[in-house]
Amino acid sequence: MKRTGVTPLRALVLEDEWPARNYLVELLEGTGLAEVVGAIASVDEARAVLAAGKSGVSVDVVFVDVQLMPDGEGAGLELVRELSREPGAPLFVLATAFREHALEAFDLGVADYLIKPFAEDRVEACLDRLHARRTRTESQPPPPPLRIVARRGRGLVFVEPAEVWAFEAADRLTSVHTAHGTFDVDLSLSAIEASLGRSFARVHRNWLVNASHIKRLDRDGSETTIFVGAALVADEATNGERTGSSNSGLTVPVARERAQGVREMLLSNAMGVRRT
Repeated sequence: MKRTGVTPLRALVLEDEWPARNYLVELLEGTGLAEVVGAIASVDEARAVLAAGKSGVSVDVVFVDVQLMPDGEGAGLELVRELSREPGAPLFVLATAFREHALEAFDLGVADYLIKPFAEDRVEACLDRLHARRTRTESQPPPPPLRIVARRGRGLVFVEPAEVWAFEAADRLTSVHTAHGTFDVDLSLSAIEASLGRSFARVHRNWLVNASHIKRLDRDGSETTIFVGAALVADEATNGERTGSSNSGLTVPVARERAQGVREMLLSNAMGVRRT
């Protein structure tokens, strides 16, 4: 029976087989708990819809098939892995015929796992779970920020997350860059990323940056860099080395495969330039 009086979740369905795609759309909208804003067949289409949603109709949850043709085996999981930790990312539900991906999916933080052929009661239970999760998130006050403990010689330095420009992994060590200096941290980038949530963006295998401190995005051929710090520096001060640090901030490399996502993230809550 279709529910009324409930604000539906905005859902995107990513499924390459049109009978399964249409049936899942029918089940989702039949509950009254979800409004399908898109039903698509490829990873590229999903990226386009989610990017457009940052400046238009946002997506609350994406139902993703694991194997997508012609994207290839495991393409759905790769998409979840790529997008799930981006700032403002939607929830993800895997909707697939393959049970063997369940453990990996939950390691990625998916909200639920639907097995084909889809059943009406199971889809409704999934949406109930997502609504309950959204209600808990909206009703709970944000937790107090964690303080970061870093090393300086034989002493300890305590840093607020808002003071951090970036974390860097190099030579089996992790460093935290701040306006007060650079210090060593006894944590991996993955552990830091999991603790600090979406206010920090993974722009490179070795770099996790505080998105609120990104002041500039630069492109030079195939290379992309960002300047992270307290203030912009004059152009002439950045000549020479592409990466480095100063009292005002530091230049951080952006991995080629993450460059477009970083650009979209920066433009999603900004105005003044076309998103091309």
